Order: sequence, then C-alpha cells, then structure tokens
Amino acid sequence: MATAIQGFFHNEAELGDEEDDESFDEETGEPTAKTSGVNGGLADSSEEEDDDDDEEAAAAVREGFIVDEDEEPEERARKRREKKKRRRAEREEEEDVLDEEDLDLIGELPPDSERTALSQPKLKRLKRGHKEDQDRDVTRDVNDIFDSDEDNERIEYEDQRVPSRPDGRNMRDEFEDFIEEDELDGNQRDQLQEDLEVARPASKRYGGVPPDVATGLDESALEDMRKAFGEGDEYDWALALEEQAEDQELYPEQQLELKDVFEPSQLAERLLTDEDNLIRHTDEPERFQIGRKPYKHVVLLEEQTKEEALWISNQMWPTKRLDPDSRDAFDKSVAKVLEFMVTDECEVPYIFQHRKDYLIHATRTPQQFDPSNPSAPKFIVTAEKLLNQSDLWDIFEHDLRFRALVDKRNALERTYDNIKTTGDIQDTVFEEMLPAAETMEEVQDIQDYLHFTFSSQLKDFAITNPATNGHTRQRPGSQRTMYERIRNGRVYNLVRAFGISADAFAQNALKKGRQQYTEDPSVRPDEMADTDLLLDPPDFPTGELVLRAAKAMFAEEIAMSPKMRKVMRQAYYATGVFECFRTEKGLRKIDERHPYYKFKYLRNQQFSDIAREPEVYLRMLKAEEEGLVEVKIRLQNREQFLDRLRQDLYSDNYSEVADAWNAARREALAIALAKLDKIMVRSVKENTKSFCEDKVAKTCREEFSNKLDQAPYKPKGMVLGTVPRVLALSNGAGSSGGSQNAICWAWVEEDGRVLENGKFSDLRTSDPDRNINDGQDVAAFVELVERRKPDVIGVSGFSVETRTLYEQLKEIVQREDLRGADYEDEDGKERSDKLEVVIVNDEVARLYQTSERANVDHPGFAPLTKYCVALAKYLQNPMKEYAACGKDIVSISFLPSQQLVPTEKMLKHLETAMVDMVNLCGVDINDAVGDPYTANLLQYVCGLGPRKASQLLKTINLNGGVVSTRDELVGDPDEGKLPAVGPRVWSNCASFLFIEFDTSEPSSDYLDNTRVHPEDYELGRKMAADALELDEEDIAAEVEENGPGAIIRKLIKDDAQEKVNDLVLEEYAEQLETRFNQRKRATLETIRAELQVPYEELRRNFALLSTNETFTMLTGETPESLSVGMSVPVSLKRISDHEINAKLDCGIDGLVPDGEITDRADVPMDVSVRQIFSLHQTVQAKILDLDRRMLKATLTLRESSLRRPWRPNNERMLEEWDEKQEEEDRESLQVKNNITGRTQRVIKHPLFRPFNSTQAEEFLGSQGRGDVVIRPSSKGSDHLAVTWKVSDNVYQHIDVLELDKENEFSVGKTLKIAGKYTYSDLDELIVNHVKAMARKVDEMMGHEKYRDLTLKDTERWLTTYTEANPKRSVYNFCLNDKYPGYFYLVFKAGQHAHVGNWPVKVVPNAFECQRHPYPDMRSLCNGFKLLFQNMQNGKRR
Repeated sequence: MATAIQGFFHNEAELGDEEDDESFDEETGEPTAKTSGVNGGLADSSEEEDDDDDEEAAAAVREGFIVDEDEEPEERARKRREKKKRRRAEREEEEDVLDEEDLDLIGELPPDSERTALSQPKLKRLKRGHKEDQDRDVTRDVNDIFDSDEDNERIEYEDQRVPSRPDGRNMRDEFEDFIEEDELDGNQRDQLQEDLEVARPASKRYGGVPPDVATGLDESALEDMRKAFGEGDEYDWALALEEQAEDQELYPEQQLELKDVFEPSQLAERLLTDEDNLIRHTDEPERFQIGRKPYKHVVLLEEQTKEEALWISNQMWPTKRLDPDSRDAFDKSVAKVLEFMVTDECEVPYIFQHRKDYLIHATRTPQQFDPSNPSAPKFIVTAEKLLNQSDLWDIFEHDLRFRALVDKRNALERTYDNIKTTGDIQDTVFEEMLPAAETMEEVQDIQDYLHFTFSSQLKDFAITNPATNGHTRQRPGSQRTMYERIRNGRVYNLVRAFGISADAFAQNALKKGRQQYTEDPSVRPDEMADTDLLLDPPDFPTGELVLRAAKAMFAEEIAMSPKMRKVMRQAYYATGVFECFRTEKGLRKIDERHPYYKFKYLRNQQFSDIAREPEVYLRMLKAEEEGLVEVKIRLQNREQFLDRLRQDLYSDNYSEVADAWNAARREALAIALAKLDKIMVRSVKENTKSFCEDKVAKTCREEFSNKLDQAPYKPKGMVLGTVPRVLALSNGAGSSGGSQNAICWAWVEEDGRVLENGKFSDLRTSDPDRNINDGQDVAAFVELVERRKPDVIGVSGFSVETRTLYEQLKEIVQREDLRGADYEDEDGKERSDKLEVVIVNDEVARLYQTSERANVDHPGFAPLTKYCVALAKYLQNPMKEYAACGKDIVSISFLPSQQLVPTEKMLKHLETAMVDMVNLCGVDINDAVGDPYTANLLQYVCGLGPRKASQLLKTINLNGGVVSTRDELVGDPDEGKLPAVGPRVWSNCASFLFIEFDTSEPSSDYLDNTRVHPEDYELGRKMAADALELDEEDIAAEVEENGPGAIIRKLIKDDAQEKVNDLVLEEYAEQLETRFNQRKRATLETIRAELQVPYEELRRNFALLSTNETFTMLTGETPESLSVGMSVPVSLKRISDHEINAKLDCGIDGLVPDGEITDRADVPMDVSVRQIFSLHQTVQAKILDLDRRMLKATLTLRESSLRRPWRPNNERMLEEWDEKQEEEDRESLQVKNNITGRTQRVIKHPLFRPFNSTQAEEFLGSQGRGDVVIRPSSKGSDHLAVTWKVSDNVYQHIDVLELDKENEFSVGKTLKIAGKYTYSDLDELIVNHVKAMARKVDEMMGHEKYRDLTLKDTERWLTTYTEANPKRSVYNFCLNDKYPGYFYLVFKAGQHAHVGNWPVKVVPNAFECQRHPYPDMRSLCNGFKLLFQNMQNGKRR
C-alpha cells in the first residue's frame, strides 16, 4: 500500500515521450506545430508510415499534469533512422522467404499445404492490435490524470510475442506477424532485439521456420533453387532507391531554418520572422512599412490625394498660431510634404533637413530706391516658419488616419454597390453623406444607417455571397428584427404619417439646404392607429401597440440618421461640458491628500479646459474605472437646443389634430435623443481620451527631446562635442563614511572603456575644531585624481546622503587644488582649472545597473560599480545612453501622468524624438560597425529601423567591415561590394551616415563627412570652386587629376573654408529655382556651414540638474507630494531640551526648534522633552520650511498646528468647483467620525505609521514584496491593523486584536490574529506571521506552475494548451487580486473538461487548500492530485 501511495508523489519532473504532442508557447499557450496525429482505434492501412505512426500513437499522452519539453532534433533523427532500419529488416524478412506462388512455380510446394487463392496483392498487410493494446489506447479517464509516468510507460514483457523454436514446434499463427507492436524507446528496443537474437537462429525464414522445414526441401534442392532464382539481392539498389524516395516523401530534406529551431514568439522578439525579413529587404523606409502595413491595399486616387492634403491642413491649422494670410501657403506646404512622404517616400528627417525651403514661407517686399545708398537691397525678405519637425510627424500620423478613413469608406461603398446591384435600390442619404464623411465617427454613423435601413438586403446578400461579407458585418446585440417587421408591415404607414422623414428633419436641424415643412394628417394619430389599414396582428393587434411601434420606429430612424448624429456631435463639441461626481465609494476613499481630490468636485469643464490639462481628464477616467467617480457630459443651454429641434420637427398648424401629432413627434424625439445622448457621450469621451493621451505623449516627447538635446559634458577649454574623461562615484543608498557603506567608483576613458574601478570606504574630511582627521581613503582618492587627470567628477546615488558625498568631494578638490587637464586659453597660454564635481542624472544608470546588458558588458562588476559606469557614460554622451535603453525608455519618468498613456503610443512618440536627435547629430558608420553603443543609434537613422540597421551592419561586415564612401552602401559590383540598402532607403539615410575624411586616402570625399546629401554634392563643389575663384579650365584640370572631390580637397588643403562666407547665396538660390524649379536656399546655407565645420555639434551644452530635479532624484518626492504645510510622519533621532532632530521617510533631516516642540496644556513646564517623546518614536509633524537645495526641513510638533489640515491649492473659479457639495460631504464625514471618533494613536515602533488603508497602500506602493506598515485600526482602541504588500497593487490588511492592555494607548501584551495565531509583541508578529507568509508567497511565485496572469488569462492559457494537447491535463497557480493572501489553483482535466479553480490560502509557513495544510509547494501539488482523484472516485460511486 505504501508503494502504491508513493506513486502519487513526485520529487522531480519526469521526462515523458511527447512526440505526438503539439509544442506550445510558454507565454500564450498557443500551439506552434503538430507532427503527427493520434490513431486510437484499429487501422486498415498498408502504408509503412501509418504503421509507425500508430505504434507511436499507442503511447499517446500519459503524463497527466506533467509537461515535458519538445523533442530535440537529434532525438527525431535517431527515431527516423530506427524506423528506417526496422522497415528494411521487415522487407528483407519477407523477401528472403519464397511465397506460395514461387514454390508452386518450382513445384516444391509442401504436400500438406493447401493452395491459397490470394485476393490481395502480395505485399498487402493486415494491421490489427491485441485487445490489450486497444485497451491501452483508449483515452485516459480523469481518474488517471494523476498516475505516475513510469506506471503508464512500463513495458509488459509477458505480453510480448515469444520467438518460435528452431524445430518448428509452437509455430505462431500465420497472422501473428501482422500484429502491431508498441513503439519502444531506444534502450528498451535494443534490449529486446538482443533477447530475440539469442532466442532465434541467425536466418529467419517463412513464418519464423527454417527454410528446409518451411519448404520441405533438402539443402541440395535449395542450392539448385538459388542458382535458378538467385540470392534475391540483385535488385537491392532499386529497393534502396525506393526506400530513399519513401524517406524523402515522409521527411523531405530541406535547409534548416530559424523557424525550425526557435519558437515563433522568440523569432518575433528577435525580429526574425518572415515578415521581418520582408521589411528588411523591401526598399522602403522601415517606419513607413510598419505604419502603413494595415493599409497596403489602399491606393489613393488623384482627387483623394488632393482631399487628403486639405483634410490634413484643416486638422492642423487650428493649432498653428500663424498669420491668417499664411493659410494658402500653409496648405501648399502640407500638400508638398505629403507628396514627399507618399510619392517620394521621404522620411521626416530627410524632409526637414533637405527640403526645408518648402517648410518656410518667404515674402519679398520691394523697397524704394535710395540714391544715397545705391547698393541697398531692392527687396526685404521676411521668412515665416510654417511647419516644424513635430508637425511633420503629425502629418505622417494624419496620413495613416486618412488611409484608414478611405479604407472604411471604400468598404462601405462596396457593400452599398453590392446591395444596390442585387436589390435594385438607391439611397440618396448614403450617396450624399459618404463622400463628405471626414471622420471615422461619421463613417461609423453611415455604416450604422446602412445596416439599419437595408438590414434585410444585407442579410440576403450575406447568405448568397458569404465570402464578401467580411468588412461590414453587423455588430451583435442590435435588435433589427422588430424594425424590419415594422418597415415591411402596415405600421410603417403610420410612420410616414408623421409628416416629415427623419432625414428631412435632420436636414432642417443641420441648417443646410431648403427648409422641409411638416404636414399633418386629417385625423389624430391614435385614431389612425386604430384603423384596420394599420392594425397588423399578431404583432400589433391594437391601436396602442401600433402607435407605440410607430413612435419607436420614427425615433430609431432619427437616431440612425447620419445628419442627425452630425447635428448632435457638433452640439456636444461646441457646448458640451464635463463634470465629475464622486461615488459613495469615492466619498471616503478620496480624501484631501488623495491625487484624485483635484477633480472630486470639478464641474463645468469645457473642451478648452480639458486641452489645457489633459492629464486631469485621464485621471478622471482612471478614477471612473476604479468606481470612485462618474464622469458626465452635458450640453449647456440644453433646453434652448431642444426648442430649436422641436421647431424643426413640429408642424406650424393650429388645431387639435396638429397638437396631437406634435405631441407624438415630441415623444419620438425624446426617445431618439435619449439614444443619441448615450451614443454621443460614449463617442465624445473616447475621442477626448485619445486626444488627451496624444497631448500627454507629445509633452513627454518634448521633455525627452530636451534630455536628448544636450552635448557631452564640455571640459573647460575644449570644443563643444569633445568627449570627457570621467571619474564617477556613488555611495548608493548609504552614507559617505563607515565601513559598512562602500563608495564605488569607475574611471571611464573618452572612448568608453572602463580602465579602472574600485571602492572607497571613508571619504570624510577632517574637522580640526572637533579633532576629526581625514577619512582613511581621502589620500587614495587624491592620488587617483592626480594620476588619471579626469575632466570631470560625477556623483549620484539613491538617498540624501549623496548630497553629503558631493559636498565632501568638492571640499577635497578645493583643499587639495585638484585640477583637470591643461588647455590653451585665448592668449595661447597653457592653463588648467579646478575640477568640477557635478551631480549626474541617474535615471538611465538605475536601469542599467541591474540590466542584462550590464551583465554582458561588465560581468564581474558589482551593481553599484555598473551604476557608476553608466553615470560616466551619461556625462560622455547622454543620447547614446538613452538609445541603449530600447523599450525600457518608458520606465523613465518624463511626466507624473505618463502612466495613463498606453505603452505603445508612448513608445511611438518617444521614438520620434530619438529619430530627430540622432539624425541631427549623425552617425559615424564605421564606428557603428565596431561599437555596439554607437550601433544602437542606427535604428533611428532616417530610412532605417531595427531590422534594416541589423541588415546594414551584417552586409558591411560581409563587405570587409569598412565603408570608404557613401556610395558603397548601395553596392559596387566592380569592387565586389554587396548592397547594404536599396536606392530609396539610401537616399533617405545617406546624409545622416558620415565617414571621417582621410586626406591620405584618394577615394575619401570630404562631403561624405558632412550633412550635405549626395544629391547636392555638385552644389557644394560649385560653391568651393567659386570661393577659390577658379575658372572652368582650372576646375576641369583639377578634377581630371584628382577626381570629383578635388576642388573641395584644395579648399581644405589651402585652409580657405572661410571664403565661402563671401558668396552671395541668394543669387545661387534664384538661379536654381528659375532653371531647375528647385528651392535650395536653406540647403545652400547648410552646405556653407558644413564646408567650414563638418557635422558641427548643434546640441545644447550639457544640462546640470536643477535644485528641484536633484531633490526629486535623491528623495523621490516632488513639489506636489512634499511641500510646506503638509503633515508627515517623522522618526525622532536626537532629543534635547531645546530641539529635536528627526528624519522624514524620504531621508530628509528635520529640525524641531524649541518653540515648536509642544503646546499641550496638560504638560507642566518643568517636564523634560525626553519625558514626552522617546528616541526612534514615529510622530506626526508639520513642515514649516523646506530647503530643497540642502535637503533640510523645519518642523513643528505643536498640536494646534497639526489640527489645521493641509489642503491642496485648487485654483478653480467658483463655477468650476462644487463647494456646496464639498462642504456637505465634509460635514457628513465629520459626523461619522464623531460617532466612531477616537484619539489618534501613536505607537513606538519603527514600522508604525498614522495611516489609513489608502495611505498605507500608497506608502507601500514603491516598497518591496513583504514590506509592512503597522497602523491604527478603525475597529477601536483594542485593535491594530497590519498592512503588508503581497504583490504589486495587492495588499493584505490584517486585523490584530490586543489583549492585556495596560491602558488605551499602550500595545497589548497578547496579540491575536483570526482567533488562532497568538504573539507576544509586534516584532514577533511581523517575523513569525507576516514575513512567514511573505516567504510562502515568494515560494508560490517562484514555482514552475505559477503564472503571472489574471484568472481569466490563466483559464484561457489552460484551454489553449489542452486544445493543442487534447489528452493532457494541466493545472497552474495564479494570484487572486480580489482577496489578498489567496491564490487560485486553476485546472483542466482534458480538452472537454470544464476549467475549475480552488482557492489556496497563504498562512504562516504553509498553504491551505480545501482546509488541508501543506508545508511546501511540492506537498501542495501532490495533495491537490490526491484530493481531486478522491473527489472523482466519490462521484463515480
């Protein structure tokens, strides 16, 4: 029994045979490939391959919940060879034996053998299995899902067929050879083969009987037969070819591809899919290919191209603050940019750099001739910049949106044409509105109208043409059946009797076209509805139902009218206001310190207000998702708007009948407006959300551009752009002194190599007054600086102690007169300046220190040393450090509200900022080949992307690893150079990939080292020739002797670059525009600048951190989260009679001066401060003053000050804030607090915080898993609450009952949790209860069966997996975020079983499942299997 029970438990994962299982993706559970099917029953096939497949299928899937890896390629190859060998042996076995026809032919058929008439071909095989084999092939029952793999895969040798004896006795049945054997693994098959070889003679013959016995011939007769018929191996070569053909058919030989080795998800992650390869080799900018991918099939006609240009101009013009007279020039500029993008496929940086003249509007104002100044210009030229680089990216995005719009319009038009031709219908509303639709909302309105009006025709067409019903499928949930019945029945006559159609009414409301008038019938609507002509039983048997149906139909037609929706949309965008209303849940949860309080009572927000503060609206929607507020939109002056609509709908007649009809129209209009309001509110909220997300993302883009727009730190006396040598230090989160806090440092050369690194333990400077000497490492630091001669010292860290280290280093530099490298001043004298110590922005370094990239770059370095390396490289080139972050760039904080923007949208905007700056600076292509950090920039070069950049580097390496000229990038067949990029991509990227000019290399071209595009090289050479004042003969001679670049070489050699400043470029520009219709004025300026300084550094100087930025970096606090007037918890560090030194949670030192310690009336004057407060006590204090530069605060502990709550400064106008509701809620909460009010408890424990549950969760949000806060409980003075972090956004609140309390404010000597856990003090409770549970959570989340997914996603994963592996069962664990401290055990026992889940509770040092405790995960898994199996067995009984 013990052995049987032991089989249910596993100590380690056992490897099973999964050759029949589909492989699946570990992340998604999607099936990736399937090698063969499973045949569970008897088969009647003669194919050898089917035999082998069935033998393998006999082992099926037996592992239960154990999942193995897919077979390795070597294993598949081994099995293939074994199958081949077995087939050959079986064929030889059959062919070596003479069949009855052969024996009959030679007349040697044994007399006791009866002649058998063969009805099947000679090689036809009958395949069937033993009954036991069939039983084993039956799909496993749910009771077997927990069986051990070894039990299921054990080979029963007693069931194997016993070899026949050589003497012919115990001969097997003649069909026994055709019974399929189970597929054995390699070791079992080899052992069985050896056993069979021992048990049988060397030569097996007919039926396993020796040939003399089988044929009745003696040896001499057999020899004669062999002479007559041969040995039977004459045609082995043909059989081998046949076997080879079979193998090729079964396993076609093909070149091993990446998709044969890697999972699809891995290929997609590494950009190695077939689609990625297509992007690599298509001669089109990569970002264009990715952006336009959904619209490849959209081809814009000429009139649509013109429409697009005007459409984009209309979208952008309201946001441009340009002179109204510039509108025409603006439209032309947008059209031209669109032409460059669409027709010429030029990317944004190319247009901005080389087509800049089309982005500027220049006007020439003639001047009167001045005799006193005859050389004065005849015209004054004024230029206005129409489009900036950000606008160009907007045009690209608008182009994609317009293509989506055209695509949907085309789909609708095809649908309409289909039903128009088949149903012989025509709709003027559709034909009028579709071409005029300018937004996706308007197109959606038309689609809804089409499906409503022609629902039956669309259904008929879908039935007759199912293949063409893909684009306009009706959305589910809409009730069209009733409206179809009304439209096709008698009731619709009453709808017509309303006297005006829905379209005519909408046209009146739209104020376009001729006014449509309403006509009244001669009888009342209720009387008309009750006539036999309109009654339509059984659906509408009474007049009341008929009238109600007619109103509903008329209301629906109004609601579905595209024109009416346009009227409503215009009204909402023109007069709509947003208002925020707190819910009951938000009433208590959103207190005055909550970030949502800013809009808790916000009212009357117009669209202009939302545009100014887009992050506020996004937070409102976030709060609405959390159920804390409700965001509503209402129309201002709604009654006036309704009155106008009624006037457009009502008839002008005065009679009782007219009044009755107008009343019916009013009711129908109310029904329609109720529907339209819902549609409009949903649409407006979504559009506004998208607008605000774009606005926030653009603001983040601007912030990122500012971070990128800084050159390397400029050492004094050096040229801007010079890379400095850096010594970087950091004390991490510790102090600058003491052996326990190491100060790591790294020395980084200008080429990025880390030549030296180490640690200091004490850099404290001396203080003679206090008799303190220098720290032990001060001398070593001075020696290091004097030996290495850095250009700058960089410092950063994770705490306010970094400020102390910074001050100490500055003092050492000043005292020891440490100086940087020598340089020449303006007078040509050698001099040096004192080293500058700077605090470095560490946002990139924090990401780098624990990244995989850091482990690859510096595998032996400590994390803090890697942090120092990143600090140094940030000083050397911030742009390269940001580029190396890749997609992790979204982890850097640009705005507090950036988390409200979807990651993909944020990445897209940040990428455009990186593209702009990389192309401004250019990339040395040869440096990129050898330096991975520089290579990271290539993907942002114009025309390239991550795929094309990798292909570019690969091709350059194939070409020799060096690029001599830009022309080489498109290939050179004469030189054997492969093309790295296509001509169109080369045109985009050429000017942004520069090659250092080498005067000693004849093929080196100076212009290849500039921002000048190759298409403008001739202009540059012409300008150089004119600057040198060379005539045509001199130019021709120079070019003939030294090549096309000879003129510029001469200009450089003669050091005459400044002569180009004497050229009059206006004349050049006029000639180019007149002769060649090319606008090149700005291009000529670029050429002149580049001829003097190639690729000059155009970025701003390195930006040092501001006081607020340093404060936020070292404390994690912002001006919004920590400011004067706030009450914060502080820990008391030193107490004297006249002052108290404290420390805030963020690390800032606080000082409580004498007069701010206490003002309690019950405290006598002679009582010492130490009797009131104790060391390490946590108390509430109010900030009186905050020195953000020195990181110090002045505090007060006076209760009178603490009683005055801090309130955020909401500068709102009176009508924008509901002060009445705010005061009512405050009074309501005060009443509730008075009912359950208690004196605020203060407990002397380092983990105690005077928080409520929301504040505790916010405090723990940035902490690690398992961190704890002890806080007051709302259940009374004999309770405490302990909040600990289970996982991100999951916190468990534990109620602690206090017993044996000395007084109301002391902590109980006995602490009980849930009535069964007892502890003597808080420290024991934290260690033995909370930390013990945290360890169990870590164990659960680290287990192989845990999935970091939601319950629904985990169920979906299990379902996908069992669909890929039908006979397998699987289970996983996932977090229960609704009940902190619980996990879900989710299981699915086979493909057709329902997905079930059990709760698993985490308790100290154990897991509880179905009320059974389990000490660890292995016990939990095995216990689950036993419980599940017992439950299934119980159901069967």
